[in-house]
Amino acid sequence: MRPLALIATIGTLALTGCGLPAHETGSGAHSANPGKVIRAHEVMRLTEVHEETGMTLLEGPVFDEDGQLIVVDVTAPAGEPKVLSVDVRKKTSRALHADGRGAYTSAQFSPYDGRLYLTDFAHGEIVSLAPDGGDPRTFFSGAVDGSPMNPDDLAFDEDGNLYVSDSRGLTEGQDRGRVVRIDREGREATVLADGLGATNGISFDEDFRGLWISELTRNRISYLRLGDAGETASRHTAVHVDGGIAQTDSIAVDAAGNIYQALHGRPAMVVYDRNGGHLATIEVPAGAKGLESATNVAIRPGERTAYLTVSGPAGGYLYAFEAPAKGIRQSNGG
Repeated sequence: MRPLALIATIGTLALTGCGLPAHETGSGAHSANPGKVIRAHEVMRLTEVHEETGMTLLEGPVFDEDGQLIVVDVTAPAGEPKVLSVDVRKKTSRALHADGRGAYTSAQFSPYDGRLYLTDFAHGEIVSLAPDGGDPRTFFSGAVDGSPMNPDDLAFDEDGNLYVSDSRGLTEGQDRGRVVRIDREGREATVLADGLGATNGISFDEDFRGLWISELTRNRISYLRLGDAGETASRHTAVHVDGGIAQTDSIAVDAAGNIYQALHGRPAMVVYDRNGGHLATIEVPAGAKGLESATNVAIRPGERTAYLTVSGPAGGYLYAFEAPAKGIRQSNGG
């Protein structure tokens, strides 16, 4: 993809949270407004708006084995850090990886080989890095069932197989999104679900029995129950999110099975229990200006300390809050 075309793609991603401007919202009973409000506090500004792309958009927070928080900047131009390592206690960061091509929208470590996996939305690829950011490899690319992917987020099962939210259809406004399973060797890709509304967030539940999936252009969370071999057993709409101008972005799950639904178009995150009950809304302070979206969260494993990636014209920020339950693999990355 030529540089100008890539910048145009990045602009679409940043302005829409890897989706379209919202033209409809959910109509269910679970509103993002009532219930407990948890105020997040600012930790640090991590990035500034890039002159070349006119924006910054943080995503994919995940803790590495050393306790450093790994974050991707979707809109970082060539030559600037696309993957950063953050010491949240010292409030410092360093570049982990930079290249001239990728538009990375998520990050997660594989339980199979320990490498860091990134979704390249613009090029339809899954890329992996060594934990130190080196040794870049293309893990998967090409068409799946005759159609190229727009991989947005990813999740790993316990054996290291990948489950990818394929956000197809967002530019046409059609329900063409998919969930794609890729075996841990990157040799076989299988469509588990299709006809979804620009699939965005994806996370296993706490027991690895099924997947929670957010559909950005439908503002809803669906549940995909899996069989013993990782195949689709059933699928249903689980939660309608009344986001107003906001749309459903990434998803995370904590040790109690609670679902953390990020909102693009509002610097907030809605928390539901596994039965769809609205537990809380995570919000930045009302006085925070220039912040438009909260894309994802990482909850430190075994603890309740959580870090929210928030972005807008003011830059890319990390905010912290105390989560309702402890962090696990499903609340880190993806």
